[in-house]
Amino acid sequence: MTVQAPANVVMIRPNRFHPNPETAADNRFQSVPGDSAEEVANRAASEFDAAVGRLRDEGVGVHVFQDARDDTPDAVFPNNWFSTHPGGHVAIYPMFVPSRRRERRSDVIEMLKADYRVQVVTDYSGLEQDGLALEGTGAMVIDHIGRIAYVARSHRADPVLLERFCTNFGYEPMVFDAIDEDGAPVYHTNVVMTIGTHFAMVSLDMIKNAARRAEIAERLVEPGRDLIDLTHHQIAEFAGNAIELSTPTGLMTAMSSRALAALDKSQIALIERSARIVPLDIPTIESAGGSVRCMIAGLHLAKRNTNLEKGPK
Repeated sequence: MTVQAPANVVMIRPNRFHPNPETAADNRFQSVPGDSAEEVANRAASEFDAAVGRLRDEGVGVHVFQDARDDTPDAVFPNNWFSTHPGGHVAIYPMFVPSRRRERRSDVIEMLKADYRVQVVTDYSGLEQDGLALEGTGAMVIDHIGRIAYVARSHRADPVLLERFCTNFGYEPMVFDAIDEDGAPVYHTNVVMTIGTHFAMVSLDMIKNAARRAEIAERLVEPGRDLIDLTHHQIAEFAGNAIELSTPTGLMTAMSSRALAALDKSQIALIERSARIVPLDIPTIESAGGSVRCMIAGLHLAKRNTNLEKGPK
């Protein structure tokens, strides 16, 4: 495992999945599947199961939790309500819309404490009462190597709370405006940027401030990464919403089949210099406005050796 690419993840199996009308106001990546609610939910569950199976076949440790609620259509995207960080740190976040606040669940946090070395859990969720939101590693794309939190300005990333998080967790905030072709701000940073160990993908054209754009490009390549510049079309196809993971046979990049189809051969070659690409077929889940990265909460924590910690018999 590298500090950037976790070997273990949490994923939430959807129950009553459907594109969430509460989040549609600022999530322009959403679409309407056009089938019955039952068909959409069943297809999403099948896509989820196939994705988990593929990740496990690649050697990724996947902790699966079943969503049991009828009023959490976005539960399949757990990376927004919690994140984990090297040194045993866990953060719990305030969410922008009420339906997403119901996704938080204590059993996930208790599993982390039981199976991994968790030192501190910092819970920011009470700040929802003050109208603040910071939607985890959707709102922030974190460079664990450079200790930078990249954040596109939006309703989902309050600047005051971002500063508090970065102070508490030891990251430098790098805030910028990301604008789509219609001039609308992007709702989450992780649809325009992916950071791996040896490569980074970002749509530089969506960062309108020239000085900030140059600074971000410079900081991304500082550790020796290849920089892959994504087009507006590739972002719309979720090419920016990928995640690098560690496996027993090396680094891999998980992204959707749709995202992979949008990349050109030279971009694919740059990724595959260090991390093989594993495509996951999730077209129904993508109708909710998120893709593979949104589905995966990476665990940047050390596993407990439970046999040793029980002591001698």
